[in-house]
Amino acid sequence: MQLNSLLKHTSEWLKGTGPNSDIVISSRVRLARNLEKIPFPHWASKAQGEKVLNTIAEAATRCGYLKTSTFFKLAELDAVDKQFLVERHLMSLEHAQKTNHKGVAIDDEEVLAVMINEEDHIRLQVMQSGFNLYEAWNIINTVDDCLAKELSFAHTADWGYLTACPTNTGTGMRGSVMLHLPALVMTRQIDRVLAAIAKLSFTTRGLYGEGTQATGNLFQISNQVSLGRSENEMLEDISGIIRQIIEQEGQAREVLLLKNKVMLEDRINRSLGILKNARIISSQETTELLSMVRLGVDLRMIKDIDRRNINELFIITQPAHLQKIENKKLSAGERDLKRAELIRAKLNLS
Repeated sequence: MQLNSLLKHTSEWLKGTGPNSDIVISSRVRLARNLEKIPFPHWASKAQGEKVLNTIAEAATRCGYLKTSTFFKLAELDAVDKQFLVERHLMSLEHAQKTNHKGVAIDDEEVLAVMINEEDHIRLQVMQSGFNLYEAWNIINTVDDCLAKELSFAHTADWGYLTACPTNTGTGMRGSVMLHLPALVMTRQIDRVLAAIAKLSFTTRGLYGEGTQATGNLFQISNQVSLGRSENEMLEDISGIIRQIIEQEGQAREVLLLKNKVMLEDRINRSLGILKNARIISSQETTELLSMVRLGVDLRMIKDIDRRNINELFIITQPAHLQKIENKKLSAGERDLKRAELIRAKLNLS
């Protein structure tokens, strides 16, 4: 698989299918693992980092889900390629920096990704479309079991899996769900909801995870601590919180339809009109407008556009994707022109 081939492929998490997909964009489960008797990546020597990279990459080829994966050494990728993988949620922003001794393995369907030498030796992640945490867990658990037969992980009976960040120690698991919450934002309930989540030891981030702010009414909610909790307990906790948020967003949408339907229709159709006709548009404005159009699709106010197409536009209008499509580097101004052209072509064909 070549990176450019991903441009013609819809990531699993963007398909707009699965339970509660009108509100839940995607579900992700991530596991952190480290090899025993080797320092964590930030403390490892050059030789140790190379050993970890090669050892894990070789072991991955012997595991079912990863046998057909493609392995990339980050030192061999340019800045646009690395940003491209970040935009597709196949690796983290942190992983794209200081790329010596780092790698990533990606399966053909973009369900599974293995980051090597990020904060931990292994950051294994599985993503699914819609509210599908348990399906993501079933896949990642199978892969983890296979890797555990090939590799010796740092683990103790008292502490569980040892990780670079203490909050991941224990199971090493973090579950997260990406939600589209425009009605809670529009009815000014979102701050109350997020404050309640924080008190329950959950964290909220933006589209690209840690260090990013929520834009386009997209919120990524995940557990903060894994120590002292089993995987099933954490999945139940996360699922319970997400179900409550889904219910609140649904109720907020009903209120808007009942009390402010004309205003809602106006915002949705104005957003669609701008996207269909703009000649220059920034990434941030695109995300905000797409959010309103997606709401219109989910509420069936817009019936000739598919949710999957809107989900894809959130990603392919990002800077690295535009440059990969054009096969050359673009200035910020050139990207704004290309972005508007791409959106017009996609939406006016609907």
